[in-house]
Amino acid sequence: MGNFTNTTFEIDGKVATLTLNRPEALNSMTFDLMYEIQDALKIIDENKDIRALILTGAGRGFCAGQDLRNRPPADADIVELYTGCYFDSINGIRNCRVPVITAVNGVAAGGGFSLALAGDILLAARSAKFIQVFSRIGLAPDLGSTYLLPQAIGRSRSLRLMMTNEPLSAEKALDWGLVSDVFDDNKLMTEAKALATKLADGPTYALHMTRQAVDESVDNDFKTQFRRELEINAELRDCYDSREGVAAFLEKRQAVFKGE
Repeated sequence: MGNFTNTTFEIDGKVATLTLNRPEALNSMTFDLMYEIQDALKIIDENKDIRALILTGAGRGFCAGQDLRNRPPADADIVELYTGCYFDSINGIRNCRVPVITAVNGVAAGGGFSLALAGDILLAARSAKFIQVFSRIGLAPDLGSTYLLPQAIGRSRSLRLMMTNEPLSAEKALDWGLVSDVFDDNKLMTEAKALATKLADGPTYALHMTRQAVDESVDNDFKTQFRRELEINAELRDCYDSREGVAAFLEKRQAVFKGE
């Protein structure tokens, strides 16, 4: 099932859990770790029994960002190298076949903050802290932060975090709408698995298309988006889950979805 040494990948029924597993380095990101994320996403794409994904970190932190000791060769094309590895991993999460829950425990800093933003629904432990950190080392935010963060919390708040490196607590992240829920640390994964199971039992292809519609709305005017919604539902009406959902509603029973 793949060679996972920097991460762990577990399947429990319909729910897969991908855990960043470099706790001695606060799960900082390396090229090998990011390629393992791509390997996990390939398994999810091929295994239709998997209906939801949880992304989390081992130990006391979610992800401390890029491992600055894991540098590319001096003569490497940095833009192309990072695009092929890091973009394909983070974008793969954003376009995953199934709903993705990010369960943030402890720090999510720099690129780890970007990675957390790639999920569909963010849950945080009370210990969670979100830090941009880039300007501390004289860099601008990367790995998608300047695209994803303003969409989540707006321009002014994003720039404050990016320019000051002030940590954002779990409670303030909840107040700002960055995360959907905050839980005691010892309850985070229990709650994440409960939500993942609920999503996995749902019409996951329709949920995938819902995410796609929301993402497309960023670049569409209202009329274009209105029409796009209708186009998506015209496609979904021919799918098994829509037919099952309508039948279950009319028959006053619980729908049994297949993600098709």
